[in-house]
Amino acid sequence: MSSQNADSLLIEQIRTGDTAAWEELIERFEGRLLAFAKSRLRQQAAAEDVIQETFMGFLISLPNYNQETPLESYLFSIAAHKLTDHLRKEGRRAMLPLLFQNADGKENEPAGDARRASSLFRSQEGKVAEHRIISQVLFKLITNWKQNEDFERLKCIELLFVVGLSNKQASEELQISEQAVANHKQFVVGKLKEAAQSAHLRDVNWNELGLEK
Repeated sequence: MSSQNADSLLIEQIRTGDTAAWEELIERFEGRLLAFAKSRLRQQAAAEDVIQETFMGFLISLPNYNQETPLESYLFSIAAHKLTDHLRKEGRRAMLPLLFQNADGKENEPAGDARRASSLFRSQEGKVAEHRIISQVLFKLITNWKQNEDFERLKCIELLFVVGLSNKQASEELQISEQAVANHKQFVVGKLKEAAQSAHLRDVNWNELGLEK
């Protein structure tokens, strides 16, 4: 099977709500997308947030995806837009990445970082777990909303978590009450916290993830 045909099959499986296909997509592209984002942002956490938004943006835009466009190109195009949005919000241009590669291709911290490597590893490992949980939960929720044609909730979550609007701004954009927006947000946050608890994730910083603002 050609690469393009394999990508087309993967996309069709994702459209049907196949969790395994979604995990395969993340496994295939997350590393390269994250490296791309990290090369343009100062902070690892910011790069991870951009890639989380990239996958969410891909899932939301999937009904409009033209399969003549290579999947990798489409994902990197979304990531580039998310990076541009992030940098615009910060009011700056791309900076040097937080991590750099040595001759073996492994990433190291810049000189002067006093944190021990083991501590950094645990921190990074926790972040990966958090973002995987978020990705899995959002995939299931968004797939369900699409199947049930719950477009108000879908659009609301996109405006809050991807575009970064406040509750008030989202309510004005959708012409619904702020309470309705708050209810949609709390529903998603509740699902994420349930999943984190089930996965035995501790000390998740929901403020840092942009879910308690």
